[in-house]
Amino acid sequence: MFDAMIVTKDDEGNTSAAITQISEDQLPAGEVLVAVEYTTVNYKDGLCMSPGGGGLVRNYPHVPGIDFAGRVEDSSDPRYKAGDRVVLTGWRVGEAHWGGYAQKARVKADWLVPLPEGLDTRQAMAVGTAGFTSMLSVMALEDHGIKSGPVLVTGAAGGVGSVAVAILAALGHEVAGVTGRPETADYLKSLGATQIVAREEINETVKRPLEGETWGGCIDAVGGAMLARVLGQMLYGASVAAVGLAGCAGLPATVIPFLLRGVNLLGIDSVMQPYDNRLRAWERIGKDLPMEKLEAMVVPAKMSDLPQLTADILKGQVQGRVVVDVNA
Repeated sequence: MFDAMIVTKDDEGNTSAAITQISEDQLPAGEVLVAVEYTTVNYKDGLCMSPGGGGLVRNYPHVPGIDFAGRVEDSSDPRYKAGDRVVLTGWRVGEAHWGGYAQKARVKADWLVPLPEGLDTRQAMAVGTAGFTSMLSVMALEDHGIKSGPVLVTGAAGGVGSVAVAILAALGHEVAGVTGRPETADYLKSLGATQIVAREEINETVKRPLEGETWGGCIDAVGGAMLARVLGQMLYGASVAAVGLAGCAGLPATVIPFLLRGVNLLGIDSVMQPYDNRLRAWERIGKDLPMEKLEAMVVPAKMSDLPQLTADILKGQVQGRVVVDVNA
Protein backbone atom coordinates (compact mmCIF):
# COMPACT_ATOMS: atom_id res chain seq x y z
CA MET A 1 0.00 0.00 0.00
CA PHE A 2 1.14 3.56 -0.66
CA ASP A 3 -0.12 7.15 -0.45
CA ALA A 4 -1.98 8.88 -3.27
CA MET A 5 -3.94 12.12 -3.57
CA ILE A 6 -7.29 10.86 -4.81
CA VAL A 7 -9.86 13.25 -6.28
CA THR A 8 -13.45 11.98 -6.26
CA LYS A 9 -16.66 13.39 -7.72
CA ASP A 10 -20.15 12.97 -6.29
CA ASP A 11 -23.47 12.71 -8.13
CA GLU A 12 -23.94 16.49 -7.96
CA GLY A 13 -20.60 17.11 -9.68
CA ASN A 14 -18.77 18.28 -6.56
CA THR A 15 -15.16 17.16 -6.21
CA SER A 16 -13.05 16.55 -3.14
CA ALA A 17 -9.44 15.49 -2.64
CA ALA A 18 -7.82 13.45 0.10
CA ILE A 19 -4.62 11.49 0.65
CA THR A 20 -5.62 7.84 0.59
CA GLN A 21 -3.82 4.50 0.80
CA ILE A 22 -4.13 2.48 -2.41
CA SER A 23 -2.48 -0.63 -3.86
CA GLU A 24 -0.56 -1.27 -7.07
CA ASP A 25 -3.44 -3.24 -8.60
CA GLN A 26 -5.56 -0.07 -8.52
CA LEU A 27 -3.15 1.75 -10.84
CA PRO A 28 -4.02 2.03 -14.54
CA ALA A 29 -2.34 -0.17 -17.13
CA GLY A 30 1.17 0.47 -18.43
CA GLU A 31 4.48 -1.24 -19.09
CA VAL A 32 6.51 0.60 -16.44
CA LEU A 33 5.92 0.95 -12.71
CA VAL A 34 7.71 4.00 -11.29
CA ALA A 35 8.46 4.78 -7.67
CA VAL A 36 7.64 8.49 -7.79
CA GLU A 37 9.97 10.79 -5.89
CA TYR A 38 8.96 14.31 -6.96
CA THR A 39 6.15 16.03 -8.82
CA THR A 40 5.11 19.65 -9.31
CA VAL A 41 2.17 22.02 -9.09
CA ASN A 42 1.13 23.55 -12.41
CA TYR A 43 -1.85 25.57 -13.64
CA LYS A 44 -3.47 22.45 -15.08
CA ASP A 45 -3.09 20.73 -11.69
CA GLY A 46 -4.96 23.63 -10.17
CA LEU A 47 -7.78 23.14 -12.66
CA CYS A 48 -7.86 19.39 -12.05
CA MET A 49 -8.15 19.92 -8.30
CA SER A 50 -10.81 22.63 -8.66
CA PRO A 51 -14.59 21.96 -8.44
CA GLY A 52 -15.65 19.98 -11.49
CA GLY A 53 -12.07 19.23 -12.48
CA GLY A 54 -11.79 22.29 -14.71
CA GLY A 55 -13.04 20.27 -17.68
CA LEU A 56 -9.72 18.41 -17.83
CA VAL A 57 -10.25 15.29 -15.73
CA ARG A 58 -11.53 12.40 -17.85
CA ASN A 59 -12.22 9.84 -15.13
CA TYR A 60 -12.94 9.58 -11.42
CA PRO A 61 -11.53 8.64 -9.02
CA HIS A 62 -8.45 10.41 -10.28
CA VAL A 63 -4.83 11.10 -9.31
CA PRO A 64 -3.75 14.55 -10.60
CA GLY A 65 -0.17 15.65 -11.24
CA ILE A 66 0.83 16.36 -14.85
CA ASP A 67 4.47 15.32 -14.44
CA PHE A 68 6.77 13.34 -12.18
CA ALA A 69 10.29 12.01 -11.77
CA GLY A 70 11.43 8.87 -9.98
CA ARG A 71 13.04 5.47 -10.37
CA VAL A 72 11.79 2.45 -12.28
CA GLU A 73 10.53 -0.24 -9.94
CA ASP A 74 9.39 -2.76 -12.54
CA SER A 75 9.25 -2.82 -16.34
CA SER A 76 8.12 -5.17 -19.07
CA ASP A 77 9.82 -2.92 -21.65
CA PRO A 78 13.50 -3.73 -22.34
CA ARG A 79 14.40 -0.03 -22.56
CA TYR A 80 13.97 0.39 -18.82
CA LYS A 81 15.22 -1.65 -15.90
CA ALA A 82 14.74 -1.39 -12.14
CA GLY A 83 16.63 1.57 -10.70
CA ASP A 84 16.67 3.69 -13.88
CA ARG A 85 15.95 7.37 -13.23
CA VAL A 86 13.14 8.63 -15.45
CA VAL A 87 11.01 11.72 -16.01
CA LEU A 88 7.54 12.06 -17.51
CA THR A 89 5.88 15.16 -18.92
CA GLY A 90 2.80 15.36 -21.11
CA TRP A 91 0.62 12.61 -22.60
CA ARG A 92 -2.41 13.84 -20.59
CA VAL A 93 -1.01 12.32 -17.41
CA GLY A 94 -2.92 13.84 -14.51
CA GLU A 95 -5.89 14.43 -16.82
CA ALA A 96 -6.87 11.27 -18.70
CA HIS A 97 -4.34 8.97 -17.02
CA TRP A 98 -3.45 8.94 -13.32
CA GLY A 99 -0.52 11.25 -12.64
CA GLY A 100 2.22 12.12 -10.20
CA TYR A 101 0.36 12.90 -6.98
CA ALA A 102 1.08 9.40 -5.68
CA GLN A 103 4.07 7.46 -4.44
CA LYS A 104 3.80 5.07 -7.39
CA ALA A 105 2.65 5.43 -10.99
CA ARG A 106 2.20 2.97 -13.85
CA VAL A 107 2.54 4.39 -17.36
CA LYS A 108 3.38 3.49 -20.94
CA ALA A 109 7.09 3.15 -21.62
CA ASP A 110 6.89 5.52 -24.61
CA TRP A 111 5.86 8.35 -22.30
CA LEU A 112 9.07 8.25 -20.26
CA VAL A 113 12.49 9.73 -20.90
CA PRO A 114 15.67 8.64 -19.10
CA LEU A 115 17.11 11.46 -17.03
CA PRO A 116 20.29 12.88 -18.60
CA GLU A 117 23.54 13.12 -16.70
CA GLY A 118 23.68 16.22 -14.54
CA LEU A 119 20.06 16.11 -13.39
CA ASP A 120 18.64 14.32 -10.36
CA THR A 121 14.93 13.65 -9.88
CA ARG A 122 14.38 16.72 -7.70
CA GLN A 123 16.06 18.98 -10.24
CA ALA A 124 14.03 17.37 -13.01
CA MET A 125 10.84 18.46 -11.27
CA ALA A 126 12.25 21.88 -10.48
CA VAL A 127 12.29 22.05 -14.28
CA GLY A 128 9.06 20.05 -14.74
CA THR A 129 6.58 20.49 -17.56
CA ALA A 130 6.94 24.26 -17.36
CA GLY A 131 10.70 24.19 -17.79
CA PHE A 132 10.50 21.48 -20.45
CA THR A 133 8.08 23.73 -22.34
CA SER A 134 10.49 26.64 -21.90
CA MET A 135 13.32 24.65 -23.45
CA LEU A 136 11.12 23.54 -26.34
CA SER A 137 10.34 27.22 -26.90
CA VAL A 138 14.00 28.25 -26.82
CA MET A 139 14.86 25.46 -29.26
CA ALA A 140 12.07 26.60 -31.61
CA LEU A 141 13.36 30.19 -31.55
CA GLU A 142 16.90 28.96 -32.22
CA ASP A 143 15.72 26.81 -35.12
CA HIS A 144 14.21 29.92 -36.74
CA GLY A 145 17.05 32.26 -35.78
CA ILE A 146 16.91 34.65 -32.82
CA LYS A 147 17.45 38.19 -34.09
CA SER A 148 19.86 40.72 -32.63
CA GLY A 149 17.76 42.40 -29.97
CA PRO A 150 16.19 41.74 -26.58
CA VAL A 151 14.14 38.56 -26.25
CA LEU A 152 10.80 39.21 -24.57
CA VAL A 153 9.30 36.73 -22.09
CA THR A 154 5.69 37.34 -21.07
CA GLY A 155 4.33 35.91 -17.84
CA ALA A 156 7.96 35.96 -16.76
CA ALA A 157 7.41 35.28 -13.04
CA GLY A 158 5.45 32.08 -13.70
CA GLY A 159 6.80 28.58 -14.15
CA VAL A 160 7.38 28.69 -17.92
CA GLY A 161 8.56 32.28 -17.85
CA SER A 162 11.01 31.87 -14.97
CA VAL A 163 12.88 29.00 -16.60
CA ALA A 164 12.77 30.70 -20.01
CA VAL A 165 14.41 33.81 -18.57
CA ALA A 166 17.14 31.72 -16.91
CA ILE A 167 17.88 29.65 -20.04
CA LEU A 168 17.95 32.62 -22.41
CA ALA A 169 20.20 34.61 -20.08
CA ALA A 170 22.56 31.63 -19.66
CA LEU A 171 22.81 31.40 -23.46
CA GLY A 172 23.93 35.04 -23.60
CA HIS A 173 20.72 36.75 -24.74
CA GLU A 174 19.47 40.07 -23.44
CA VAL A 175 16.13 39.23 -21.78
CA ALA A 176 13.15 41.47 -21.07
CA GLY A 177 10.64 40.01 -18.61
CA VAL A 178 7.00 41.06 -18.56
CA THR A 179 5.28 40.92 -15.19
CA GLY A 180 2.15 42.32 -13.60
CA ARG A 181 3.72 42.19 -10.14
CA PRO A 182 6.38 44.85 -9.51
CA GLU A 183 7.58 42.95 -6.44
CA THR A 184 8.94 40.19 -8.71
CA ALA A 185 11.45 42.51 -10.43
CA ASP A 186 14.38 41.51 -8.20
CA TYR A 187 13.52 37.83 -8.64
CA LEU A 188 13.54 38.16 -12.43
CA LYS A 189 16.80 40.09 -12.39
CA SER A 190 18.35 37.33 -10.27
CA LEU A 191 17.43 34.89 -13.06
CA GLY A 192 19.17 37.07 -15.64
CA ALA A 193 16.54 39.52 -16.92
CA THR A 194 18.13 42.82 -17.89
CA GLN A 195 14.86 44.66 -18.44
CA ILE A 196 11.55 44.53 -16.55
CA VAL A 197 8.43 45.48 -18.51
CA ALA A 198 5.12 46.21 -16.77
CA ARG A 199 2.29 44.01 -17.98
CA GLU A 200 0.09 47.07 -18.54
CA GLU A 201 2.65 48.45 -20.96
CA ILE A 202 2.32 45.40 -23.23
CA ASN A 203 -1.29 44.49 -22.56
CA GLU A 204 -2.81 47.73 -23.84
CA THR A 205 -5.45 47.54 -26.55
CA VAL A 206 -3.90 46.97 -29.96
CA LYS A 207 -4.30 50.22 -31.87
CA ARG A 208 -2.04 49.55 -34.84
CA PRO A 209 -1.07 46.22 -36.41
CA LEU A 210 2.58 47.33 -36.55
CA GLU A 211 4.61 49.34 -34.03
CA GLY A 212 8.32 50.03 -33.65
CA GLU A 213 10.56 46.98 -34.13
CA THR A 214 11.72 46.09 -30.62
CA TRP A 215 12.08 42.39 -29.86
CA GLY A 216 14.47 39.88 -31.43
CA GLY A 217 12.32 36.99 -30.25
CA CYS A 218 9.58 36.24 -27.77
CA ILE A 219 8.36 33.42 -25.57
CA ASP A 220 4.72 34.19 -24.82
CA ALA A 221 3.13 32.36 -21.91
CA VAL A 222 -0.02 34.50 -21.81
CA GLY A 223 -1.73 34.71 -25.21
CA GLY A 224 -4.75 36.85 -26.03
CA ALA A 225 -4.35 40.61 -26.30
CA MET A 226 -0.75 40.53 -25.08
CA LEU A 227 0.30 38.15 -27.84
CA ALA A 228 -1.47 40.30 -30.43
CA ARG A 229 0.36 43.41 -29.23
CA VAL A 230 3.75 41.68 -29.20
CA LEU A 231 3.35 40.48 -32.79
CA GLY A 232 3.37 44.09 -33.97
CA GLN A 233 6.56 44.87 -32.04
CA MET A 234 8.81 42.12 -33.41
CA LEU A 235 11.92 42.77 -35.49
CA TYR A 236 11.69 41.77 -39.12
CA GLY A 237 11.81 37.99 -39.45
CA ALA A 238 11.71 37.42 -35.68
CA SER A 239 9.76 34.59 -34.08
CA VAL A 240 7.26 34.26 -31.25
CA ALA A 241 6.97 30.91 -29.46
CA ALA A 242 3.44 30.82 -28.05
CA VAL A 243 2.87 28.42 -25.16
CA GLY A 244 0.06 29.76 -22.98
CA LEU A 245 -3.63 30.64 -22.95
CA ALA A 246 -3.91 32.43 -19.60
CA GLY A 247 -4.94 35.64 -21.39
CA CYS A 248 -7.55 33.76 -23.49
CA ALA A 249 -7.57 31.55 -26.55
CA GLY A 250 -8.56 34.37 -28.89
CA LEU A 251 -6.06 36.37 -30.94
CA PRO A 252 -7.27 39.89 -31.81
CA ALA A 253 -4.60 40.41 -34.46
CA THR A 254 -4.31 40.82 -38.22
CA VAL A 255 -2.10 39.08 -40.79
CA ILE A 256 -0.05 42.27 -41.28
CA PRO A 257 2.86 41.36 -38.94
CA PHE A 258 3.21 38.06 -40.80
CA LEU A 259 2.99 39.58 -44.28
CA LEU A 260 4.93 42.82 -43.89
CA ARG A 261 7.48 41.82 -41.24
CA GLY A 262 7.78 38.09 -41.80
CA VAL A 263 7.02 37.34 -38.16
CA ASN A 264 6.88 33.63 -37.32
CA LEU A 265 4.25 32.42 -34.84
CA LEU A 266 5.43 29.08 -33.43
CA GLY A 267 2.95 26.99 -31.46
CA ILE A 268 4.58 24.93 -28.69
CA ASP A 269 2.77 21.87 -27.35
CA SER A 270 4.54 19.96 -24.60
CA VAL A 271 2.02 17.13 -24.47
CA MET A 272 2.74 14.80 -27.38
CA GLN A 273 6.31 15.62 -28.40
CA PRO A 274 8.18 12.91 -30.35
CA TYR A 275 10.62 10.92 -28.22
CA ASP A 276 13.74 12.28 -29.98
CA ASN A 277 12.62 15.87 -29.39
CA ARG A 278 11.84 15.20 -25.73
CA LEU A 279 15.23 13.58 -25.22
CA ARG A 280 16.98 16.45 -26.99
CA ALA A 281 15.16 18.99 -24.81
CA TRP A 282 16.04 17.23 -21.56
CA GLU A 283 19.68 16.89 -22.62
CA ARG A 284 19.77 20.63 -23.37
CA ILE A 285 18.21 21.35 -19.97
CA GLY A 286 20.95 19.37 -18.24
CA LYS A 287 23.57 21.27 -20.24
CA ASP A 288 22.28 24.84 -20.52
CA LEU A 289 20.10 25.56 -17.48
CA PRO A 290 22.17 26.98 -14.60
CA MET A 291 21.37 24.82 -11.59
CA GLU A 292 22.00 27.59 -9.07
CA LYS A 293 19.29 29.70 -10.70
CA LEU A 294 17.01 26.69 -10.89
CA GLU A 295 17.36 26.17 -7.15
CA ALA A 296 16.42 29.80 -6.52
CA MET A 297 13.07 29.17 -8.22
CA VAL A 298 12.11 26.17 -6.08
CA VAL A 299 9.28 26.30 -3.55
CA PRO A 300 9.42 22.97 -1.60
CA ALA A 301 6.15 21.27 -0.66
CA LYS A 302 4.66 17.98 0.48
CA MET A 303 1.47 16.20 -0.62
CA SER A 304 -0.63 17.58 2.24
CA ASP A 305 0.06 21.10 0.87
CA LEU A 306 -1.52 20.34 -2.51
CA PRO A 307 -5.12 21.52 -1.96
CA GLN A 308 -3.98 24.99 -0.88
CA LEU A 309 -1.19 25.25 -3.44
CA THR A 310 -3.41 24.31 -6.37
CA ALA A 311 -5.94 26.92 -5.27
CA ASP A 312 -3.19 29.55 -4.98
CA ILE A 313 -1.81 28.84 -8.43
CA LEU A 314 -5.23 29.48 -10.00
CA LYS A 315 -5.19 32.89 -8.30
CA GLY A 316 -1.78 33.72 -9.74
CA GLN A 317 -0.22 33.76 -6.28
CA VAL A 318 2.57 31.23 -6.90
CA GLN A 319 6.02 32.42 -7.98
CA GLY A 320 8.62 30.05 -9.39
CA ARG A 321 8.48 26.24 -9.32
CA VAL A 322 6.63 24.28 -6.64
CA VAL A 323 8.38 20.91 -6.19
CA VAL A 324 6.44 18.30 -4.22
CA ASP A 325 8.25 15.54 -2.33
CA VAL A 326 5.60 12.82 -2.48
CA ASN A 327 7.34 10.81 0.23
CA ALA A 328 7.57 13.65 2.79
